[in-house]
Amino acid sequence: MPAVADPATGLEFYELSHEWGHGAPSLPGDDDVQLRRTVKHAQHGVMAHRIRMVMHSGTHINAPIHLIQKGIGVGAIALERCFGNGVVLDIPKGRWELVGPEDLVAARPAPQRGDIVVIRTGWHRRYSDSLEYFGDSPGLSKAGAEWLVGIGAKLVAMDTPQIDHPLATSLGPHRGGPQIKRLAARYAAETGRDALADFPEWNPAHRALLAAGIPTIENVGGDVAELAGRRATFQCYPWRWYEGDACPVRFVAMLDPGGACRIDSGAAE
Repeated sequence: MPAVADPATGLEFYELSHEWGHGAPSLPGDDDVQLRRTVKHAQHGVMAHRIRMVMHSGTHINAPIHLIQKGIGVGAIALERCFGNGVVLDIPKGRWELVGPEDLVAARPAPQRGDIVVIRTGWHRRYSDSLEYFGDSPGLSKAGAEWLVGIGAKLVAMDTPQIDHPLATSLGPHRGGPQIKRLAARYAAETGRDALADFPEWNPAHRALLAAGIPTIENVGGDVAELAGRRATFQCYPWRWYEGDACPVRFVAMLDPGGACRIDSGAAE
């Protein structure tokens, strides 16, 4: 889908979120997203819904409290972390591969200190309620996360269901897992390697980012491929929810080809 241009300013808007609704893909082990109309137009002339869901579905932002005890919730994420310049790094990865510091260093344009960093592996194209999307996805390595912490990334987003490799999460043989049965056995059969030996830590990359106060966005989608290898300005705002671990966001990138749009100074007459 092409960018949507604002006729008044010339700004181009790029959708970076997946569509979301009843039955949207959710992590194995989590409840389904359930929406029920409680009031209907035919009955009262208005519409209202009741929602039952785990917040980690669709394109969503994670706060430090998600994995870090006594970390801040989504409502306490500084607003300046939700808006700013950054880059979409084009780092194609396939099944069970890792994004490491060597990939981040080689990617162009190089991330700058304080950037919002979006990692596009191409996995967003597989977004679905499927073993492939959740169980076979690539992930960020701990060393890769530490590299992003080192450059002072403002926010890190990925087009994968989780920041970490699935075998470093409860989808595999970690805390409460495996939520995907036989995932570790299938990995061993197809690679000849032991999952726990290769992925001994639980969510090491995600914990490294959140421990450093860097919010994360998972399940990036939409038009992210159109911005691969380009800089942009990004925005996404979470709910003002005290101690919220995560919540859905509308993640958007903006370009200003004509350079005519400026943030208002706030002057009053």
